[in-house]
Amino acid sequence: MIPMLEPRQIGDVLGGQRVLGRAVTSLLELNDAVEHGLPKATLRNVARRISSDSAEQKALMYRIVPEATYKRRRDRLSLPESERTERLARVVAMAEDVWRDREQARRFLATPHPEMGGRTPLDAALTELGARQAEEIMARIVYGLPA
Repeated sequence: MIPMLEPRQIGDVLGGQRVLGRAVTSLLELNDAVEHGLPKATLRNVARRISSDSAEQKALMYRIVPEATYKRRRDRLSLPESERTERLARVVAMAEDVWRDREQARRFLATPHPEMGGRTPLDAALTELGARQAEEIMARIVYGLPA
């Protein structure tokens, strides 16, 4: 069982009301924002939550949206890019919720994990199934279940 995050927590990782233009208080509002295309700034905000190094931030951003495409984009990400950005924000929000410390969450996200075939939770979160796997690992940590 995966602990349920508040949509507000995911919205905060995306940049909150300042970036989204409105508060995210429900999954419906979060879904609506994703379907309409998240602002480009949401991807920058997620990258900043994951790393304080600007080169690492850019590298992560360009794994979600290729560099040339990102630079051409005017204001909003496409639906697939928005979905990937939200998924990454969801995993980040959960890690921050589990560890209650941004640096410890960053360490977890950047450390290869044996249950992920030696991939990091961050790398795994680039796909929906990988994100689910990272969420399940964090849920077992929360509930004290064996690996």
